[in-house]
Amino acid sequence: MNKQVVYSIQSPYRQPMDVIGFKFGKGEKALCVVGAMRGNEVQQMYVCSQLVSRLKELERDGCICEGKEIMIIPCVNYYSMNIGKRFWTMDNTDINRMFPGYELGETTQRIADGLFKELQGYTYGVQLASFYQQGDFLPHVKLMKTGFTSNELMKDFGLPYAFVRTPRPYDTTTLNYNWQVWGTNAFSLYTNATDNPDENSAKTAVDAIIRFMVKRGILKTRVGSGYLTEVISEDRLYQIQSASAGICRSFVKTGDEVKCGDLLCELTDPLEGCVIAKIFSPVNGIVFFRFNRPLEYEKSVLYKIIRL
Repeated sequence: MNKQVVYSIQSPYRQPMDVIGFKFGKGEKALCVVGAMRGNEVQQMYVCSQLVSRLKELERDGCICEGKEIMIIPCVNYYSMNIGKRFWTMDNTDINRMFPGYELGETTQRIADGLFKELQGYTYGVQLASFYQQGDFLPHVKLMKTGFTSNELMKDFGLPYAFVRTPRPYDTTTLNYNWQVWGTNAFSLYTNATDNPDENSAKTAVDAIIRFMVKRGILKTRVGSGYLTEVISEDRLYQIQSASAGICRSFVKTGDEVKCGDLLCELTDPLEGCVIAKIFSPVNGIVFFRFNRPLEYEKSVLYKIIRL
């Protein structure tokens, strides 16, 4: 293992922010994994740390294929993580909306530029991403539909579901999109946690990445076969919104199969205690996402269901 500073930026008030990378093996740039780019992505950093630990053992045992290099970058945004803030501490900008970067631009643009120069040239790239909505969801892998990467590659992670997403205009400044445009087969991998480490889903993510590397000829080791991945388009997700605000009592969890007409939750008036709304499933499917805060706001997304 070779531990090195991938990118460093000076600060007038604090120590330099050094982005640390861990390299395993030698040869062609086979795979790069990037963890936390936002200050609350503790789970994403934790997954990378567990992956570094596994790769140390695998390298010691000679399991990295000859002529292959693997790079793991657990955390990019240490400054925000140190104060528990999701975005950049000074101007609240998002590093993952600044790619491919600009070396003479704002701070987050310069960070994206310096990082992206190091990330180019890898055959495969995996970003440990966080879900933008607060809630529980099934671990999955996602690919932006750019035409540069094959959907079939997602099956090698062995997760139950893989989603293909049509990029929106704001997606063109993300790491995943730019990785693909510059010739890397890039994927976003999601566990079911962000702010706090979740052991079970972290292990699922590490196993999925190890499995991918075995199937892509980067590692030689034994790993579980995983699931027969179903590749689906995001438009198969049926979104259910709250009709009114209230305290939510949910009767289903992620992964549950529901039928049209099944009771999903009840909303209770927070002051009077009476049930003000009952939410029923309008479709047959699998619960993919569930909002997990007790207070629901009007028009907030309660559930996303994979339609069967």
